[in-house]
Amino acid sequence: MSKKQIILGAQFPGVNNFTVWSDPKAGSQIDFSSFRHFAETVERGKFDFIFLAEGLRVREQKGQFHELDVAGRPNTLAILTAIVSITRNIGVIGTLTTTFNEPYALARQLATLDVLSGGRSGWNVVTSPGAFTGANFRRGDYLPHRERYERAAEFLEASRDIWAGGEFARNSPHLSIKGNSNIGSLPQGNPVIAQAGDSEEGRDVAARYADLIYSRHGSIEAGQAFYADVKSRLAKYGRGANDLKILPGANFVIGDTQEDADEKLKDIRRQQVSPKTATVFLEQIWNRDLSAYDTDGPLPDVEPDFSDVQLAQGRANNQDSKGRAETARLWRELAERDNLSIRELVIRVTARQHFVGTPQKIADDINHYVQADAADGFVFAPHLTPGGFDEFVQKVVPILQEKGVYRKEYQAETLRENLGLPLQEEAFTDQRLSASS
Repeated sequence: MSKKQIILGAQFPGVNNFTVWSDPKAGSQIDFSSFRHFAETVERGKFDFIFLAEGLRVREQKGQFHELDVAGRPNTLAILTAIVSITRNIGVIGTLTTTFNEPYALARQLATLDVLSGGRSGWNVVTSPGAFTGANFRRGDYLPHRERYERAAEFLEASRDIWAGGEFARNSPHLSIKGNSNIGSLPQGNPVIAQAGDSEEGRDVAARYADLIYSRHGSIEAGQAFYADVKSRLAKYGRGANDLKILPGANFVIGDTQEDADEKLKDIRRQQVSPKTATVFLEQIWNRDLSAYDTDGPLPDVEPDFSDVQLAQGRANNQDSKGRAETARLWRELAERDNLSIRELVIRVTARQHFVGTPQKIADDINHYVQADAADGFVFAPHLTPGGFDEFVQKVVPILQEKGVYRKEYQAETLRENLGLPLQEEAFTDQRLSASS
């Protein structure tokens, strides 16, 4: 039986609590020199794509700019266009919302990126919650959770029609558009569609439309359950198991020995979760000003404020009062059971999937996940910008190549083909034939 080939994506880290800006080797996340170094490194490592997240409004904490991430980021499409001009093979995937964009304008921008890159473009389709973000846009409104996914599905259908060229028309609850598209045929049929969402709606949208789905399931068992569930939904839409790739997000720490790597991870996690960061995270659940509490001490003795007026604005994972109550209860139980301080608790509960060890162990573990059908690959995010992938490309990639599970050279010109996906025109034809039978 042939071995599955591993897919690797590289997330350029923005300003967030997983980026270590205090390290002397840390650089800018907005100067193009950082994007150049990052892109050239991961292309040298034969990665499939570079991934950019995007924030539409600077986050706030207690009515003020959240000082831990106010630096922001330039426009995603502009950055990706610049990256494809200095690279030859690697794909570029940008996060762009369906909530506050319009199909015709965005579809044309993505089509242009696909043409300029020779078929290397991708779109991470997201929805945006809340009036806080909506205030930056003309409508200043927002949609309930289910309606956001309904609009996303309609948006994707409309984008397909626009990419097909010629006349298009769509009259639906969220869209009413009609016109002619002046877009010619695209190198890979359509941009690669990526999606992240663990809800029922999110999984179903991915099974119907997406080429890639990002997952947050870290353990082998949880990854296998998610993998089996999402793949099982594909047949309903006339798609095969290989038409959707599942890529958990992950981090890595490389050491000369396992003990060395473990110590590095502890040091990195304490840099990522500073005392101020720990306070901010706790305030997001407690919904109270907790600046007077020592983060090396126990959890606050006061109960959370479960009102709907939130101290933290602009975070994608904001919870309602019921969710905050349940999270606070679980955190108290964990802190009491393991005698954790505030900072120790936040370090524990914000941990991501990490591959930690020697280059050989990291390569072995990555391959194990993929061959066990817990993933088709990973989207890695380093803790340093822009040189966070330097050591990975130098030490881990050659081992994966020696195992015969990772390319030594790019095999095709388009992102879709390098990912092992059909050209999108072929996929759409198969879906339509299945739907009509």
